[in-house]
Amino acid sequence: MPHPLDALLRPRSVAVVGASRKRGTIAAEIFHNLLRTGYTGAVYPVNPHTPVVQAVRAWPSVQSIPDPVDLAVIVVPATAVLEAVEDCGKKGVKGIVVITAGFGEMPGEGVARQELLKDRLRHYGMRMVGPNCLGLLNADPEISLDATFAPTFPPFGSVAFSSQSGALGLAILDHARQLGVGISQFVSMGNQADVTAAELIEYWEQDAATRVILLYMENLGDPRRFMEVARRVSRSKPIAVVKSGRTAAGARAASSHTGSLAGADVAVDALLGQAGIIRTDTIDELFDVAMLLANQPVPHGPRVAVLTNAGGPGIMATDACESRGLHIATLSPETEAALRLFLPAEASVRNPVDMIASASAASYEAALRLLLADPAVDAVLVIFVTPIVTDAHDVASAIRSAATGHQKTVVTCLMGTHGVPAALSSLREGRFPSYAFPEAAARALARATGYGAWLARPEGTLPVVQVDQVRARAALGSGPPRWLSPQATAELLGAFGIRTPRSVLATTAEDAARAAVSIGGKLAVKLHSSTITHKSDVGGVILGVEGPEAVAGAFASIAWRLESRGLRGEMEGVLVQELLPPGVELLVGATLDPSYGHLVAFGAGGVNVELWKDLVFRVAPLRDLDVEDMIQGIKARALLEGFRGAPPVDKNALVRLILAVSRMVESFPEIQELDLNPVLALPDGVVAVDARVRLR
Repeated sequence: MPHPLDALLRPRSVAVVGASRKRGTIAAEIFHNLLRTGYTGAVYPVNPHTPVVQAVRAWPSVQSIPDPVDLAVIVVPATAVLEAVEDCGKKGVKGIVVITAGFGEMPGEGVARQELLKDRLRHYGMRMVGPNCLGLLNADPEISLDATFAPTFPPFGSVAFSSQSGALGLAILDHARQLGVGISQFVSMGNQADVTAAELIEYWEQDAATRVILLYMENLGDPRRFMEVARRVSRSKPIAVVKSGRTAAGARAASSHTGSLAGADVAVDALLGQAGIIRTDTIDELFDVAMLLANQPVPHGPRVAVLTNAGGPGIMATDACESRGLHIATLSPETEAALRLFLPAEASVRNPVDMIASASAASYEAALRLLLADPAVDAVLVIFVTPIVTDAHDVASAIRSAATGHQKTVVTCLMGTHGVPAALSSLREGRFPSYAFPEAAARALARATGYGAWLARPEGTLPVVQVDQVRARAALGSGPPRWLSPQATAELLGAFGIRTPRSVLATTAEDAARAAVSIGGKLAVKLHSSTITHKSDVGGVILGVEGPEAVAGAFASIAWRLESRGLRGEMEGVLVQELLPPGVELLVGATLDPSYGHLVAFGAGGVNVELWKDLVFRVAPLRDLDVEDMIQGIKARALLEGFRGAPPVDKNALVRLILAVSRMVESFPEIQELDLNPVLALPDGVVAVDARVRLR
């Protein structure tokens, strides 16, 4: 059964609405490209003002074309687009590409026009790429579809690319040709008013020609749907993304530790990481990663051997690998001894293996075979600096001979040359990526190795969390945006099995004294305020207080401290709380991102949380392995294992608490911000000592 997107990317016929005779215009170049690249279907120019366009008979409307039309590329003024879409719908066209701008990217009239366009699509059951886009292409020789106005048509290959920027798409196609990176299909998304990146990923999942998926994105559309699809597809095909907007603040007015630390790009990094997507910083790096993954197996581990004929580049490669989390492999004594048999005495047989400038092509082949055979090596970076005595073509042939058919990753660095030169056909035919400098090779290798580690781990499960839904709903209540009271917060946490200290809210010194009697023992007295986040900054925490008189005095002391700062009106009382034994102070929290949903945070807690910023974020809902990754991802993880003689904390209880918070914000999306800080991790459980919950 045909896929709905086949009408866009595998059409049997194409109509260009607005096709022009005047070369140099967008409408003319799109029609010219369809003819120039040898599109295997029928092409129909639609222009009511001329009988012929570029030597092809023109038609006054799409409906007047006597044959079926699968795809229509619309290149007319914005005010005429809806009429053209109506014409296509009545003809039975199933796919359209709207090149024209002047829609959702423009406030007011443009947004309204885009909504009308989407209404017409739904009415006729059509699918659309755009509006405001460069177009699309399918480089498969059986299709040879170039419905773009780009001046170059890329070589056919295994990389599919989607870009939300048309202008960037022009540069991308040209860059791919220069590097020799073969493109299977390319789609310029434009305003992404209909077809989404998630749909394209699903489509390319089934495309036999596509091995690697690349995306340039300005937004993720429906983040939940995107994550669901990408997480599945990443298991079979690598997805690499450049996501712009890293420095945008997101304009979130946060009043909790978690909210203030969930910066602009945290949600995107969390979502992409959970889905196994490789995020790169630049387009250049995106293609470096694509060259590797399209041509070589994914590395099975981080251990790298470096083979070079020059010491300096070998050291550069070593530093670059180690700084990106790769390990310079320790070669076996047998490998070093075998290398010593044919390399000169001046050569270094330890990793990095420096064969010195006199190294021949035969030495490259023999050394590479040995490194690939060493069980301590996962990948090999081969560096070649052209000396007078050795021919580059011979070295390329030697690399190909030694590595072809091997299941370990091999990347090359032909110093100063980005991409494999056509002259070195042995490397191209052997599908070996090449980089201008060792740093770029190491960077791509590190990205691919991270992806390999993600592939190697189980997918994880969504554990069942026991919840008292009735108790939780009663605690949340209803009403305007507000902070929950301490009592309601404790009830909410209790409904999810989260342990809290025995506490009493006191609004007067007398109430505080009575609370001291009811709880007993040493106590903590803490300011209760809906507006003051950092209680300790205003002298709002007094610890180790015992007895009713001392607790009443602590109430008065906190009130006086606030009075002296002009903040007495923000004091709503104090929380009298049992004092717990010392443990590891952690933070577990959640904050609602307007685009990506709830982010769950975990990390080092206490009064210095903003100073250390040792937090890891993930997008809810969390799987069990997501939580394990979070715990392993903080710098302070050694404290959890038992640091300097301290007992290890109860990690199972910590995992349960984080999963409970994830389930809580999934079950009750009205939770805007949640802070459990500190969470006291003990050998026999975890306790949420301080908790704040804000409802939207």
